[in-house]
Amino acid sequence: MDQDGAGLSDARGAGLDDARATGLEGLDSTARRVRTLDPLDAAILEHLAQDARASFAVVGARVNLSASAVKRRVDRLRADGVISGFTARVDPAALGWSTEAYVEVHCGGSTSPLTMREAFTRYPEIVAASTVTGEADAVVQIRARDVRHLDEVVERINAEPFVRRTRSTVVLTPLVRRAEESLSPRPTSATTRPAAGS
Repeated sequence: MDQDGAGLSDARGAGLDDARATGLEGLDSTARRVRTLDPLDAAILEHLAQDARASFAVVGARVNLSASAVKRRVDRLRADGVISGFTARVDPAALGWSTEAYVEVHCGGSTSPLTMREAFTRYPEIVAASTVTGEADAVVQIRARDVRHLDEVVERINAEPFVRRTRSTVVLTPLVRRAEESLSPRPTSATTRPAAGS
């Protein structure tokens, strides 16, 4: 699906990069505030990624720390934004969201990432959105009930004042699904043995 937005110039503004840089200042970026993880923090994160319901005592036994020491580290990781929350992963299809697509968004003029984010957060169907390199300005991931619903969402996106056109790719068969929390912070999962009370 390749759709043109209404009435916006095809020319990109000369100040697009500057506008993007300015807009980025208004975005919360975990990467900016994440500190370097020590091996113990990495081990704790790895165990919590495997089972977020594990108690501090269980995690502590796996990394050779007391439950209170694990709690202190988890509290610090949450305060630093490394752990953003604990949630259940649910199959979207089980909730009726059976159609998935990735939509390239091409903007007209000087559109900042902040402007795009403010618009995209109003769409419950958009589950992820990022600015990208290449011809498109952004790519959004959409979950919809069916193809008709997807088409309605894309039409609404095209109606945004900053959108020049979109290009949609519908997912046929998911091949790999790997949640971010399943990514290991280290290349190996070797347990670190710290000094007592770390």
